[in-house]
Amino acid sequence: MSKQSNIAGDLTLSRSHELYEEAQQLLPGGVNSPVRAFRGVGGNPVFIDHASGPYLYDVDGNRYLDYVQSWGPMILGHTFPPVLEAVIEASRNGFSFGAPTQAESELARLVCECVPSVQMLRCVNSGTEATMSALRLARAYTGRSKIIKFSGCYHGHADMLLVQAGSGVATMGLPDSPGVPAETTSNTLTAEYNDAQAVEQLFRTYPNEIAAVIVEPIAANMGLVPPETGFLERLRELTTHYGALLIFDEVMTGFRVALGGMQERTAITPDLTCFGKIIGGGLPVGAYGGRRDIMQLVAPLGPMYQAGTLSGNPLAMAAGIATLRELLKPGQYERLEQKGRFLEEGMRRALKDSGTIAQLRRVGAMFCLYFNTEPVKNYAIAKRSDTARFARYFWSMLQHGIYLPPSQFEACFISLALEDTMLQETITAFEAALRQSA
Repeated sequence: MSKQSNIAGDLTLSRSHELYEEAQQLLPGGVNSPVRAFRGVGGNPVFIDHASGPYLYDVDGNRYLDYVQSWGPMILGHTFPPVLEAVIEASRNGFSFGAPTQAESELARLVCECVPSVQMLRCVNSGTEATMSALRLARAYTGRSKIIKFSGCYHGHADMLLVQAGSGVATMGLPDSPGVPAETTSNTLTAEYNDAQAVEQLFRTYPNEIAAVIVEPIAANMGLVPPETGFLERLRELTTHYGALLIFDEVMTGFRVALGGMQERTAITPDLTCFGKIIGGGLPVGAYGGRRDIMQLVAPLGPMYQAGTLSGNPLAMAAGIATLRELLKPGQYERLEQKGRFLEEGMRRALKDSGTIAQLRRVGAMFCLYFNTEPVKNYAIAKRSDTARFARYFWSMLQHGIYLPPSQFEACFISLALEDTMLQETITAFEAALRQSA
């Protein structure tokens, strides 16, 4: 029987520990994705048994309010009935065909209607596939080789993008990755996030060689760093002036911070956009899309080759369609904003009352707390955060039944399933965690 609440000191993880010992003999580090190993906070990972609504339940029977949400896609909460029913119904017709289905066009139509910059869409299986494909397409369209990315922005684990990456790479303390040949990243240029002048200098140095600038419009893999006023606008101006493409990586922010993603909030139109997370409703999916004249270069219509047997998988399409239909209902993002504001105000009161110097960042239904004395505007400052205190804070929140990302360099996510009483429970746990982590 699952406990109905957790209190500090009342957290048993013996079964999780046993399963982790077994997993380490079978999986590298005992996990299939590095951040799950809890290296950023110490200790052993929690093994999850099942989830429902706003809650995760671990194998030891502990219950947690979930602010990881499978790293973003569970915006409606876990096992949301219409999504679950859509997947079950689709599964009755078969799991995979490797052939076209109507659902692929239906999901594409929904995305195009919600995100005006996207006139055509290609579905893939992950955010990594989406970004690497979008960059290949940008090179094919422009006939150029170099790309610009930003330190601390993580765009998946393709070789050319594992340069000054954030997220798990930041957590593990690895500046790059062994196995990535130097020549693979020789055409990848980097600048600090929020430093438009550095980007301008790169364009001046390589005026006819840069194919694209790829950016997280909110940097959500070094915690949560919003763009400073004018930063994204300047990227749009520079790419247009120099004939390069602007690619928004909205794998995290797409359908999360607004129905039309961050580009809706900023009124900036990128040439290409990468999606993932929410458009699969929790199933593995990614996509890239943009202007019709660019997307028409993708095979089989054009010469830029990209393929995938499971791309457009019918179960993932069903989950994505059901999720987007729910998000299209009036008032959903207003509700998310209200929840985010309620949580932020309570956390800021707790910070003030405790005298804790920290940086709380929130945009819509995403937030992050940095134990840092200076405002975090880029990766260099984010890395100066007190990760030891974050680890103590993480474990205290876990003991109080709040499941957060096990890394200072990851964003937290708010779901529609979180009721105000649950948000207040989170604020109360936060007040205690600040005291216990000091």
